[in-house]
Amino acid sequence: MLKRKEFFGGNTSNTDSTEFNKILSGTEFTGDIVSDSNIQIEGDIIGNVSCSGKVLIGSSGKLKGNLVCVNAEIDGTVHGELTVENLLTMHSTARIKGDIQATKLTIEEGAYFEGACVMKSPMTTTTFTTDVEEED
Repeated sequence: MLKRKEFFGGNTSNTDSTEFNKILSGTEFTGDIVSDSNIQIEGDIIGNVSCSGKVLIGSSGKLKGNLVCVNAEIDGTVHGELTVENLLTMHSTARIKGDIQATKLTIEEGAYFEGACVMKSPMTTTTFTTDVEEED
């Protein structure tokens, strides 16, 4: 699966929007979703999700596939890889089985996670202000 930046190019993100595409409870969707808007998932998705905003997976939401987004809040179930450019929040009812890559991670007590987690540093430039001297 391509990373979100490969879908949307550059650093464009839609994290400031308060509007969400909604997949309601009782809805079953099979296929990949690509969105430049926020997504709220309460139903079942079998496929990959790529979003240039925030993804909310509610307590009734289930994703069987990979997730690539800027921010994510998980209350439901995910079986797949998660690549989150900024903040991933796992609430107490979250159930994740798969590898995670994120810059920031918040996990509430009771959340379940099975897989590997890689914390990425935000892109920053380090400036050294003093010279280092070698010892003889």
